[in-house]
Amino acid sequence: MPNGVLIIDKPQDWTSMDVCAKIRGIFHERRVGHGGTLDPMATGVLPVFVGRATRAVEFATEGKKEYIAALKLGVITNTQDTTGQVLETRPVQVDRTALEGALASFRGDISQIPPMYSAIKRDGKKLYELARAGKEVERPPRPVTIYALEVLDQAPAGFPQEENTWYLKVRCSKGTYIRTLCHDIGQALGCGGSLSALRRTEAAGFTLDRAVSLEELQASPDPAALLAPVDGCFGEYPAVTIGAGAMKKAKNGSPFSCKAMDGIWRVYGSDGDFLLLGRCTGGRMTTIKSFFEV
Repeated sequence: MPNGVLIIDKPQDWTSMDVCAKIRGIFHERRVGHGGTLDPMATGVLPVFVGRATRAVEFATEGKKEYIAALKLGVITNTQDTTGQVLETRPVQVDRTALEGALASFRGDISQIPPMYSAIKRDGKKLYELARAGKEVERPPRPVTIYALEVLDQAPAGFPQEENTWYLKVRCSKGTYIRTLCHDIGQALGCGGSLSALRRTEAAGFTLDRAVSLEELQASPDPAALLAPVDGCFGEYPAVTIGAGAMKKAKNGSPFSCKAMDGIWRVYGSDGDFLLLGRCTGGRMTTIKSFFEV
């Protein structure tokens, strides 16, 4: 039974759910979920969880993410990216010094107003459904964190080299809209801006160098061999190995004694199998989420 994480290099024009549907067919496995939506125009790291590993999806979506984004200045669209309808074009007189100056206020804890073209729900309807019907509603600002934001010296491989376009590396928290970031930077510069290309380089602790394309997955004689262990999502936590008695209690869902400091741990059986993510308090480990097959 397949169980693990596929790090897919999502192709352009596919939705994240399209990728999950394709993987369900390849593995003949109903339990498939992804670790953070990418817009159809975006490419890059899409962690896809298969089998019992889907229990980690809730943790994966919470983690930090990293992107390379193309910011096209002078163009304002209704979707905040260049796939949308152009609302306005403005002249651009921005050099690197001006751009760097504008970026300073977007680092750290900031607020974003989510775009109308998003899947956030309002009164049971997704915002993009309202937007397509020509409606705009008030959206409360949401707090996000930009951990790093820098200007790249040149267009990364695969990105179009376009006039009035700058390339940004962004490391951010869950819930950050990169196209909104580009729009807001454009507003701060006075000329407007849109996202013209986006590539995610890290999500859920997995990086682009480990990603495979859908073509590689389909051509593989053993697709299950491409699955990464689910404990890779929890590399930030220390590991502890438990004996047979504690393992029996763990598999029954009971707390068990453990020689570990207080905190969150990756817990392994004596055979090396990843069992669970647990919280140790005063020498007693309780399960946060289990990952062994029942």
